[in-house]
Amino acid sequence: MERGPGSVEMLVMEKLFAAFKGKRVLVTGDTGFKGSWLCLWLTELGAEVTGYALPPEGERPLFDLLGLRQYMRHVDGDVRDLDHMSQVFAETQPEVVIHLAAQALVRLSYEQPKQTIDTNVGGSLNLLECLRASDSVRAAVYITSDKCYENKEWVWGYRETDELGGRDPYSASKAAAEIIFSAYCSSYFDSRPGFGIASTRAGNVIGGGDWARDRIIPDCIRALEAGQPVPVRNPHATRPWQHVLEPLSGYLSVAAQLLHQPKKFGGAWNFGPPVGSVRTVGELVAEAVKVWGEGSFQVSPEANAPHEARLLQLNTDRAAVDLAWRSRWGVDETIDRTIGWYRQVIRENASPRAVCQNQINDYMGTSR
Repeated sequence: MERGPGSVEMLVMEKLFAAFKGKRVLVTGDTGFKGSWLCLWLTELGAEVTGYALPPEGERPLFDLLGLRQYMRHVDGDVRDLDHMSQVFAETQPEVVIHLAAQALVRLSYEQPKQTIDTNVGGSLNLLECLRASDSVRAAVYITSDKCYENKEWVWGYRETDELGGRDPYSASKAAAEIIFSAYCSSYFDSRPGFGIASTRAGNVIGGGDWARDRIIPDCIRALEAGQPVPVRNPHATRPWQHVLEPLSGYLSVAAQLLHQPKKFGGAWNFGPPVGSVRTVGELVAEAVKVWGEGSFQVSPEANAPHEARLLQLNTDRAAVDLAWRSRWGVDETIDRTIGWYRQVIRENASPRAVCQNQINDYMGTSR
């Protein structure tokens, strides 16, 4: 690789991520949107990646579009199955574990609360049990959500020490997963030498290759591709939008640091964009239509819609001070990169893998 006009921070990140070369890394939830991006990035860094998750689901799953089975090992499995997951740990002897597997949709949690809690709480508990029994793992990143906080809709960001809670099944499941994480750290992990574990919290991630239902960008693309107006349920709701590579870079940064200083970099971490990245849903959709090049949107309020938070922001001071991590792409570039991915893949027939690789290289400040 030749270095482009990147910053010193990007060079530091590149050197830090060199820690993954040759490492055995287990990723739960590898077939999901974030998991697919993460596994591509890890394979590009030279890691030996094993994924554990349900088979890819839905339309045009990114995992399949990226051809990841050619570059890593994937095991079909459910995090609710402790025996099977324990078997995979024993077979692969991972050195690094990144736990992404989850039921990740707030609205679906209202329809399927038990499945959501069984997966997000029970599945995470199973992961912790596998870590407790493992002698090979040196670093683990346990990913929850910004929605683990008791959301008071403050205008300032939540800190890692703020109160946990949730009024919907999804948020409650993430808060519960964090409480169990803390208990396992105090009871088992804090005293284990040579082992580090951290929980990470992020939300409102967008990026190319997401096709989940009831998410604003996939809804936009499906409508634009079909030549129909984009339906917008709540145009005035605000979100701190961030590109998928932003939190993933945070997870990788924490994991790499845990390998070197496991106790210093443990605990909870927030990863999110600066306050200036807050945009309303209406503003996001209007910009998405502009980047796509044609189309329109219409407000379509939903009667008796389940509650969704209108405002939730994170304070990322700890990541900035202790990890030298910061958000790299502003909201305008985030939208441009996201919609640009779909435009290139759908309208220009570009390789999804090549587009993702190019975006990772741009984010890292490198070019081939």
